[in-house]
Amino acid sequence: MGPQGRAVCSLLFLLRALANSDSDFYLPGDYLLGGLFTLHANMKGIVHLDYLQVPKCKEYEMKILGYNLMQAMRFAVEEINSASSLLPGVQLGYEMVDICYVSNNVQPVLYFLSQDDYFLPIQEDYTHYKPRVVAVIGPDNSDAAIAVAYFLSLFLLPQITYSAISNELGDKLRFPALLRTVTRVDHHIEAMVQLMVHFRWNWIIVLGSGDDYGRDNSQLLHQRLAHLDICIAFQETLPTPQPNQTVTQSERESLEAIVGKLRQSTARVVVLFSPELALYNFFQEVLRQNLTDTVWIASESWAIDPVLHSLTELQRTGTFLGITTANVHIPGFSEFRVRSSQARGPAPNRTTPGATCNQECDTCLNATKSFNNILRLSGERVVYSVYSAVYAVAHALHSLLGCNQTSCRKEVVYPWRLLQEVWKVNFSLLGHQIVFNQQGDLSMQLDVIQWQWDLSQNPFKSIASYDPSQWKLKDIGDISWHTPNNTIPVSRCSKSCQPGQKKKPVGLHPCCFECIDCLPGSFLNQTADEFECQPCPKYEWSHRNDTSCFKRKLIFLEWNEAPTIIVAMLAALGFLSTLAISVIFWRHFQTPMVRSAGGPMCFLMLTPLLLSYMVSPVYVGPPTVSTCFCRQAFFTLCFTVCISCITVRSFQIVCVFKMASRLPRAYSYWVRYQGPYVFVASITVLKLVIVGGSLLTTTTTLTHLNDPVDPKVMILSCNPNYHQILLTNTSLDLLLSVLGFGFAYVGKELPTNYNEAKFITLCMTFYFISSVSLCTFMSVYDGVLVTIMDFLVTVLNLLGISLGYFGPKCYMILFYPERNTQAYFNSVIQGYTMGKD
Repeated sequence: MGPQGRAVCSLLFLLRALANSDSDFYLPGDYLLGGLFTLHANMKGIVHLDYLQVPKCKEYEMKILGYNLMQAMRFAVEEINSASSLLPGVQLGYEMVDICYVSNNVQPVLYFLSQDDYFLPIQEDYTHYKPRVVAVIGPDNSDAAIAVAYFLSLFLLPQITYSAISNELGDKLRFPALLRTVTRVDHHIEAMVQLMVHFRWNWIIVLGSGDDYGRDNSQLLHQRLAHLDICIAFQETLPTPQPNQTVTQSERESLEAIVGKLRQSTARVVVLFSPELALYNFFQEVLRQNLTDTVWIASESWAIDPVLHSLTELQRTGTFLGITTANVHIPGFSEFRVRSSQARGPAPNRTTPGATCNQECDTCLNATKSFNNILRLSGERVVYSVYSAVYAVAHALHSLLGCNQTSCRKEVVYPWRLLQEVWKVNFSLLGHQIVFNQQGDLSMQLDVIQWQWDLSQNPFKSIASYDPSQWKLKDIGDISWHTPNNTIPVSRCSKSCQPGQKKKPVGLHPCCFECIDCLPGSFLNQTADEFECQPCPKYEWSHRNDTSCFKRKLIFLEWNEAPTIIVAMLAALGFLSTLAISVIFWRHFQTPMVRSAGGPMCFLMLTPLLLSYMVSPVYVGPPTVSTCFCRQAFFTLCFTVCISCITVRSFQIVCVFKMASRLPRAYSYWVRYQGPYVFVASITVLKLVIVGGSLLTTTTTLTHLNDPVDPKVMILSCNPNYHQILLTNTSLDLLLSVLGFGFAYVGKELPTNYNEAKFITLCMTFYFISSVSLCTFMSVYDGVLVTIMDFLVTVLNLLGISLGYFGPKCYMILFYPERNTQAYFNSVIQGYTMGKD
């Protein structure tokens, strides 16, 4: 459908377009293309003519890149007209207009939209309206492109811009007729950001011009950096010179202040979004204040500007990097650019009056010739965008006119029909595929370039490339840094923390921080949180500045340790001695000495003693539920049997000699009903109840305790209430030891052969003191030391009973056999009785 009803309400007047402003370059043809280029700066004092050796032309300053792009359009049109296959029998023409530095957009676009009579009529339906041109190439910047697009989109007249990168132009509801042969600004910003990430620059300065270009691009960069660890130290707006104005005092003071802040800042990377003509005064101030060691990242607007590059003194300010379109060599263009009008032949006749300076003289070509070497070495970058735009229109015409190898249909080309074909183009041009995406963009690779001032080298050397389809910066090559020893410049608010150090923010910027060591027992997981150290799990530990935790070493009593060996040897000695005692008592079982010691009850004591010696190794090695059970219950049960036997034995001796005569009936019952064994059995049952209750009320699971001396290890031990359980289970034994000691003290005056007070006192006192000391020690200390102490006390208590109680009797049996007779015992008892009487 054509542009029916578009712009009828907005155009309320007739306008005679360009009454006295003719197009600067003109070539007649069957179909005209409109070209919008910035050829003149219109800014006196920005570039000195004597430096550039460029003569004045109509009081304007020449813009070299704009003139170069204009020549690229002329070259493309002439190349297409010379070819016989693309548009056979059809000649393209062009009208090119200089929109100047401050864009003069309205007059050119109305001129292009008008007809041959310079009138732009108001119509209800523009479907069959035929303007002066069938397509417009340009303009170069986003502001100008948007202004032009508002008009051209109303008529659906194809507009292809070659360097306007604003994302706003991708809105096809507002600008349905606008396409571009350049990558949009998102990719330029992304290339810059990935460049910073690659060189680990996270502390940067952003400078932008005061126009929409500087503000919008600075804002886009700020939004992109919000998701990264890159901070903007500060952001400033450069003053933009106005047409026909020199730098004012306020602008000069502003530039001095900005450069002064750059000198004082620790940030060494400066990103600059500004048109190139606004940067001349800025860099003059940079040179005046002697700012050095800076990395300048240029936006595409000035990344390959030859006029700024001609200020060779800039090389002492630092390293210049820039983002621009990839280089595509166009055969023959370098020669065409500097070819004079005489070489091209006479200019065609014009029907429009008032030919311009650029049209009829070659004096302005001197500027291009003076920069031709740098333009040639730098490659045809943006030039290819103009070149491909012209070819896109030519291919659309080829399709619309139904061209074959020999001819094309001659018919009226309406812009809206041509626009439909432009959207469909898909062809290869100098090794690159020309096809527009849904936003009307051509996906062209970007280059990261470095400025060089060696006349024998490319002034804009490509050091990396960016692929828009992958959003990835790649092929980063070597860079000649303007630093001592060619080291990569550092631009960080704070030095990177060492592994295992957390960041403590300083100020408002997350890039500014102090580095603090993570303490032992914590580690830094940078993927989770760079600002807090995470504690290690319960069974793990870390050293200072660790980035991960390691498993703590589990320690327990081991066989290869000296204390273990010593106590084990004592246990072995105790076992052998107790076994020997058992043999001696067995062989002398009928002797008075054995019978006075308890007779069969002796073996009731010796048996648990032997079992305890045999089970004592449960203290060594990693504890288990069964070994912990033995420690808590088995040993104390054995001690209870032994101590209850000793207690009842001392009680029985006192009864025989002191209470039998006073309480004969009670004594007879005691003997008749086997009182000693009943007592031992009762005490044993009571002990079983106590042990069983403690086991039921407490857990049997093992516990891991932190070593108070060495946190890198953990102590594997029985449950944390082990010492309380041990104290509970030992309480009855302590009571029995006190009773045994009491009965022994009462019987201290008994006959020598029956007086066991000192031996029982020794055993019971040792057992009481050692058990209480062990429980006290356990309440204060943890670790393997507690285990070895428990092991030692257990063995010593066993030795105290086996050797302290049975040892003296064995000694008498073996070395004084004459005292182990019935006659001797009778004489002792008779002597005790006579002495008492």
